[in-house]
This record gives sequence, structure tokens and C-alpha cells, in this order.
Amino acid sequence: MEAHDLDAIIEAALREDMPEGDVTSESVVPPGAVSEAVIMAKEDGVLAGLPVARRVFEMIGGSVEFAAKLEDGAAFNKGDILAHLEGSTLALLKGERTALNFLQRMSGIATATRRFVDAAQGTRTRILDTRKTTPGLRLLEKYAVAAGGGKNHRMSLSDMALIKDNHLRHVGSITEAVRRARAAVRPGVRVEVETNDIAQVREALDAGADMIMLDNMPLETMREAVALVAGRIPLEASGNMTLERVRAVAETGVDYISVGALTHSVRAVDISLEFLN
Repeated sequence: MEAHDLDAIIEAALREDMPEGDVTSESVVPPGAVSEAVIMAKEDGVLAGLPVARRVFEMIGGSVEFAAKLEDGAAFNKGDILAHLEGSTLALLKGERTALNFLQRMSGIATATRRFVDAAQGTRTRILDTRKTTPGLRLLEKYAVAAGGGKNHRMSLSDMALIKDNHLRHVGSITEAVRRARAAVRPGVRVEVETNDIAQVREALDAGADMIMLDNMPLETMREAVALVAGRIPLEASGNMTLERVRAVAETGVDYISVGALTHSVRAVDISLEFLN
């Protein structure tokens, strides 16, 4: 993640939270006050976003010393201290909620991702994210997926050609859609095709797709697709993937399973900032 991209996201969050300062803290806390605080886990989870939290306090100012106790991607337990902070009381109060908002959501995504990754453990399948992210926070949310052990799919519409049913309605066939994409995209851009049945899988394979998505297919159809493709290109299973069924899908032999729920409906992990004085 580029530093300027991160700073722009944090700046927008701070401006949203403090458009004209923190009227409470600035009116009741002495300007020179100094405090110690810790960031503490209130439940078990997987960490993501600690460098983002650190950057929040750096951008606020106040010379806050931020000592991380764990690295992103590490599992933590309820009661664990994730970081120790010391510096301006005003800076700590101003940055508390914004830092925690990032940290709780990103850790929630990393925690959910790790559960899916663990469920597929022992198979060849990798867990992918999607573009079903919070507007403006995609970079952070996809970073959190990676921290949880998942793999990022395309970051944006500019990264990869993914031909879906809505595209095919305006083209007529997978073969023609792949031909047009190949003729238009820059070298190195992959072309993936969403398919709904074995006939479409066969057509996408014959058309020269780089990757095939198996959308909302029954397990038996997925197994048939895996046998047909025989490892020539990667296969991605997609559509209403839950933790309860991800193992069965992975055991069909697909290369990837994409899970929109990692980012579009994840629950934040309970993390707090506790003042020590």
C-alpha cells in the first residue's frame, strides 16, 4: 500500500470525525497533559491494521510513541495488549476512535478470512476476496484479507478483464467476448470468464480464457469442470460461499474460492484503547 494512499484515507476519516476539532477534549484537558494507554483485545481474533492505527496518531501530532506488541497477521486472545502508547493526552483522545474504527474492522476481516483459510486447510484451494468492499476503504480491506491468509483478486476494474453474464448479453457468446477482450486489453492483463454450466466452461476454455469462474454451480458440476479443465487454467468457485460449505467446495479441486462476505458483511472485532493514567 502506497503511503500517500493510506494518508488520504486517514485524512478523510479524521476530517469526518473532527471537522472543527475535538470540542470536548480541547475544552477540558490541559494542553500539556501526557498519558499512557494500551490497545487491548476484548475478544480473540487475528490482527490487521496496527500500522494504520499508528499512522492515525502520527498524522494528529502530539509526539505519541506507539509500540506495537504484535504484527499484523498474528492471532491474539482476549486480554492481549496489542500496542502501548504514550504522549499527548489530547492526541490520544482525538485519534482514539478513528484508530479503533480502522483496527476493529480490519481485524474483523482478517479474523473472518483466517476462518475460511483454516476450513480449506489441506486442500489446494486458496481463498479470494471480491470488490464488495466499503467505498473508499478497499485498499485497507484487501490488505486485511491478505493479513488473514487470503489472496487478493482484482483490486479494481482496471486490473483484469472479467466477462460476466451482463457483458455476454451485449456480445452474444463467450468466444466473441474473449476475442474482443484480447484485442483491447494491454499485454499482461488476464481475461477471466464467469460460467454457469459445463457447456460454458468448455467454450471459455476453447476460447482461450486465462481463468474461469464457476458461478453458483452444484458440487458435482464443479467436480466435472475440474476434470474437464484438468489444471490447464485456474478455476474459481463463487456464489454464496459460507463457512459451513467452503470445505466441500474446496474438496472439488477448484483452485480458488471467492468470498464476498469477507468484506461486505464482516463483524468488527472488539478492541479498545484503555488509558493507564
